[in-house]
Amino acid sequence: MARKNDFGACTLLKALIIDDEPLAHQVILHLLAQHPDVCIVGQCYNATEALNWLANDNVDLLFLDINMPELNGIALLKVLANRPKVIIVSAYQEYAIQGFELDVTDYLLKPVCVERFAQALDKVRRATQSQLPKIAEQKHIVLKVDREKRKFTLADISLLEAYGNYVKLWQGDDMTLVSSTLKQLLGQLPYERFTQVHKSFAVNNAKVVALEIDSLTLECGRTVKVTKSFKKEAQAIL
Repeated sequence: MARKNDFGACTLLKALIIDDEPLAHQVILHLLAQHPDVCIVGQCYNATEALNWLANDNVDLLFLDINMPELNGIALLKVLANRPKVIIVSAYQEYAIQGFELDVTDYLLKPVCVERFAQALDKVRRATQSQLPKIAEQKHIVLKVDREKRKFTLADISLLEAYGNYVKLWQGDDMTLVSSTLKQLLGQLPYERFTQVHKSFAVNNAKVVALEIDSLTLECGRTVKVTKSFKKEAQAIL
């Protein structure tokens, strides 16, 4: 299951890639660049290697190929005792029925498009959240500032701006430099409340008051650029 931080918000989903094609691994890693709440913790190139890996470690999600040497993906699923969420990524659509009979979350056909990949991850998030006990909404986050830890109220955060290995955390016109990358910080925040709209910017959805084709405006008056790769996510804010 998805791990929780001290405030109860969903953080990183730990995922394992299982595919005999190295290029397929690179494609999935590239697609995941837009999804900071998913962390690849292992990469396996055949089912036997994956079984050995899973015997010693747990994950929340498998990105699983079907057509692999010796033991295919369907056979792997049948022998897994404690099966995590599974997104099958295959060039062969004829295994889809078998996959869904084994309760996979989604079945993607190669080559995978950005939109379908995002939809599959949303299914995983919803399924994971539905299985978690109801807990209080996250209201604060503790981050490192210089040599101290400081608590920030999420409702006060308007903008997160990448700054190398740091993030400029904006609360209206006030900025605090926190020790974290943007990806790491987004992984600690509730994804339904904060949206990445640019490789260097993420916004608090509640602070967005206007949205144009390639930019959005925050209630403090600041305009933030929206890049093409994050346009769909930005449009869902309003």
